[in-house]
Amino acid sequence: MGLTREREGRRRRFGAEINCAFLGNPNVGKSTLFNALTGLDRHTGNWTGKTVDTAAGFMRRAKKRVALYDLPGIYSLGATSPEEVTARDFLMSGKADVVVFVCDASNMERSLNLVLQALPYSENAVVAVNLMDEAKKRGVFVDTDELGRLLGVEAVATSASAGTGTEELKAAIIRAAEKHAKTEREKPDDPARPMWREAEEIAGKAVKRDRDAVSARRMKLDRFLTGRVTGVVSMLLMLAVVFFITMVGANWPSELLSKALVALKTAIRAAFVKLGASETFTGIIVDGGLGTLFTVVSVMLPPMAIFFPLFTLLEDLGLLPRIAFNLDRPFARCGGCGKMALTTCMGFGCNAAGVVGCRIIENGRERKLAILTNSLVPCNGRFPTLTALIAVFMTAGGAAAGIEGALILTLFVLLSVLAVFFVTFILSRTLLKGQQNSFVLELPPFRKPNVGRVIIRSLLDRTLFVLGRAAMAAFPAGIVIWLLMYPVNGTAPIESVTGFLDPVGRLMGLDGKVLAAFIMGLPANELVMPLTLALYNGSGGIASVLTANGWTAFTALEAIILMLFHSPCMTTLLTIRRETGSFKWTLAAFLIPSALGVILTVLINLSRMALIWLIR
Repeated sequence: MGLTREREGRRRRFGAEINCAFLGNPNVGKSTLFNALTGLDRHTGNWTGKTVDTAAGFMRRAKKRVALYDLPGIYSLGATSPEEVTARDFLMSGKADVVVFVCDASNMERSLNLVLQALPYSENAVVAVNLMDEAKKRGVFVDTDELGRLLGVEAVATSASAGTGTEELKAAIIRAAEKHAKTEREKPDDPARPMWREAEEIAGKAVKRDRDAVSARRMKLDRFLTGRVTGVVSMLLMLAVVFFITMVGANWPSELLSKALVALKTAIRAAFVKLGASETFTGIIVDGGLGTLFTVVSVMLPPMAIFFPLFTLLEDLGLLPRIAFNLDRPFARCGGCGKMALTTCMGFGCNAAGVVGCRIIENGRERKLAILTNSLVPCNGRFPTLTALIAVFMTAGGAAAGIEGALILTLFVLLSVLAVFFVTFILSRTLLKGQQNSFVLELPPFRKPNVGRVIIRSLLDRTLFVLGRAAMAAFPAGIVIWLLMYPVNGTAPIESVTGFLDPVGRLMGLDGKVLAAFIMGLPANELVMPLTLALYNGSGGIASVLTANGWTAFTALEAIILMLFHSPCMTTLLTIRRETGSFKWTLAAFLIPSALGVILTVLINLSRMALIWLIR
């Protein structure tokens, strides 16, 4: 029906009959709505800065194939950051037959500012008034018919998380695309001109508010979670609770899984022997590859299966943005950017993801600061080793062990954040001098997460993904270690390596085998502890193997410090190289945490030796 030749040409280029772009502010449920229409499972989060790329998907409606493009969330067409440039350029390129403006029903004034800026560049448009269910709870009601009349486009009420309004939106997209003629609008000289007054006038006519005590209670909760004292205390308590549940919950499954995998390894070895396999081949595959792989699974799987869902719940509830808000002031005082608080929080999930997230920082100097310091916070691959060492060597055992371990782990995490502040302070006054930029962070509303979806997403997208990455590296690494430990002329090759590293390791309070494990664990942090156990060539659990090789609480402390501060994994280094386009900054990202870890462990070990000498 009546589509122009120009638009027909665009369809052929993009492989669909209709091309539709989704545009809106951050944190309006745009990606959730996009997922609902396309059936994709793009990760969404209850805070700004999550989406920095354009996602594409397809839907079918009325026998038509529609290509949907989820543009980065922006507040205006003023191109000052990479995500704003991406969204603005896509909008003005003419690629979209239809633009869907996704708005927050509870904050229409803010959403309408972008809508009014972008409407002149949209041939045909639809307004999706999303989060209607949340707005209703907050006493906000939007008359979509009146809103559509005032804007001159069709407006549809949606609640993406509840799955309501999506069919109506699909039909509206088709109707907008099938108009006999595109809508001509006068284009202003300045596309980023503020439209707040017009937005307030339209919202005043289309939005009704029934304020009640709910908003007041939420405001009090926000003030508590973001207060100078209460915000920090609540942040530390939340982390401690997450760590407590992780450590207590992972103990029994980890032990059970370890015993089951040891039994499986024994059965596989017996099967190899029965089939007539040589002792060397059996050792390579079973003791080397499978032994290391099974250790990785037993050490990593239980704590990750608990930690990731809990961390995702904090994210979906809207608590992580408030933690980022609390970190804004210290980052600014250290010479960094407030958005580093966001990327630092991302780094706790994965340092590579945190580095990619640094794209939300528009200033090049501040982006490099965020990239170089992101690996100073422990990622998910380091937490299983940290929790295991703390549980074995730093708690008294018994009923209180979980509480003790959670508090100790929280202190170590706090130490890593302080290291980020310290390194940011040094770099901002040496290699990366420059003027600081201001930072505005929107605190999203508190939302009730879908617990079932959170658990499934955490297990599939995070736990199994990270475990799979570690497993792919663990099996060949185990084979390499076994071969290096296989005697040649009475001497194992690995002994030369560990012997060479041993003096440095002793200076750090460790030994050459631990340092060799850290070096060989470069592909993934998850490999360090399994490789250490393999190099010690011991049998049994972590506690028995490490204790038999002379480990004490001080040795565990040194290993924990080195686990917190060492080179980023290979994935993160490759990501840094891609994001910075520079070998120099990638090398700096490798050396900075490594140097910090070596210096701290040496200082701790020398202090311990000095204390022993004084006591004697």
